[in-house]
Amino acid sequence: MKAGMSLRFSKMHGAGNHFLVLDRRGGLPPPSPALVRALADPFTGVGFDQLLTIEDPPRAGVVARFGIWNADGSAAGQCGNGARCVAAWLRRAGVAGGERFLLDSPAGELEVACLADGRYRLGMGRPDFAPARIPFAAAVEAGEYELNTEAGRLRFGAVSMGNPHAVIEVPSAARADVARLGPALQARPEFPEGVNVGFAEVLAADRIRLRVYERGAGETRACGSGACAAVVVLARRGRVGRHVWVELPGGSLEIDWPHEDAQVLMAGPAAFVFEGQWSGPDPESQE
Repeated sequence: MKAGMSLRFSKMHGAGNHFLVLDRRGGLPPPSPALVRALADPFTGVGFDQLLTIEDPPRAGVVARFGIWNADGSAAGQCGNGARCVAAWLRRAGVAGGERFLLDSPAGELEVACLADGRYRLGMGRPDFAPARIPFAAAVEAGEYELNTEAGRLRFGAVSMGNPHAVIEVPSAARADVARLGPALQARPEFPEGVNVGFAEVLAADRIRLRVYERGAGETRACGSGACAAVVVLARRGRVGRHVWVELPGGSLEIDWPHEDAQVLMAGPAAFVFEGQWSGPDPESQE
């Protein structure tokens, strides 16, 4: 073993979306893509959907900043379930003492409220439907787009929630061919930064069922920004209302979008699984 490494971490999950949390406060270097991949290996590492780093606040009034890394080592722009876990981690560490506080994410500031039932509510920002901001190569903004893919012609809505999302409405989320259609749409060059693909089944005006195939992670048990994306795309079409429960394989999230110009609010759980220490060779020395 060349240079050894030892890292303490917290394992957490939000509605089944699972994370490894590393404390980078004090100016520790960011994890390399090789280290992220080593930690993400479920057999020789820890296993997770995303790695979250707790970082020093960038300015006064913000409790902390956090970074997001996909299991394949790539950086991510937003993660609602991860943000709730960061909020819970900071509360337990005594860093965030109030019932309301601000976090800074790669996509900007997030407002956090600690709810009486133990859940956390986040202000996820305003959805952006402009193709260039998603980014998505389309001449004009539309409520629905169509693309030919290796899996056939797909119809979907598109929006940015700080990261790119495509939302496909399906008659049954359980029977949706997520493993085939998700990668097919992700592979399209019209999404230059890739895209998270949601498969949404409308159950009622205030309830949908959703599965999400994420960039750099594959299908996950929950996706907070994906839940927000599905609700705003469907609400714009009149398929659902402004207050919607989103049922994901790992649990339920509560989404509010009060009006077209409002930010999206997401409420859901955050849970600690275990604390651990990973010891192994420096992955950089193995590549």
